[in-house]
Amino acid sequence: MKKQAGFTLIELMIVVAIIGILAAIAIPQYQDYIARTQVNRAYGEVSALRTAVEENLMRGNAGFAAADLGYVASNITTGALTINFAATGAGSLAVTLGGNAAAAVAGTTITLNRAVDGTWTCDVDESGAGSWKASYMPAGCS
Repeated sequence: MKKQAGFTLIELMIVVAIIGILAAIAIPQYQDYIARTQVNRAYGEVSALRTAVEENLMRGNAGFAAADLGYVASNITTGALTINFAATGAGSLAVTLGGNAAAAVAGTTITLNRAVDGTWTCDVDESGAGSWKASYMPAGCS
């Protein structure tokens, strides 16, 4: 007589329960990771334009457009880059997350401000975001 080999129903139920618990922990962590990286990506895209802004300002051009800076709309932003610079060199670049951005960060506005002395600061307005968490904030921004 041959002994039957295999898993019992209770063993299979335990494995399914363990997988369910692991998934319940992993999915929210993954969604937070995606939201955080999207905010950092948008910040990086806008930060890359600072060099072009500096070049235009050094040439005495304060009335430049997004195309003059080489801006290309991203799939995680609303597509519009807000540019506001004065002849003194003070001004700002701003972009709003939207498009394919995670619901938790969609509506967030990232603004890079330039002072007259040439220093740049970052400001993140998360008031339009769905469910903003402090961990989404890029380093060096407030």
